[in-house]
Amino acid sequence: MFFDWLFLTVIITVVGLLFFKVFYYKNLYENERKSNFVLKSTLKEAEVLIKKYQIQLQRSLGNIDILNDEMGKLRNDVKTFKARNSQYRIENERTRNKIKELESKIEALL
Repeated sequence: MFFDWLFLTVIITVVGLLFFKVFYYKNLYENERKSNFVLKSTLKEAEVLIKKYQIQLQRSLGNIDILNDEMGKLRNDVKTFKARNSQYRIENERTRNKIKELESKIEALL
């Protein structure tokens, strides 16, 4: 009789302990599954943002290449204008000198 009660008490205790472990690990599993879901959704959102910024970066780099090409063309134009300007200054100086020579000749003739 004593062994029957002992056996029954041990069985009930073991079954109670197993139920407790089952619900405890089930709760841990659910929490882990929720955190994994949140982590996966966060990673997907981060991936979308990275792709978005990557596309913007590629566009920006393309725009920078276009701007560099335009800047190179403008530098060449500026060099050309500087060369023309120096030629015009030399020609202008020659013209002034000729005008002074002609003015001095006209004064000499008067």
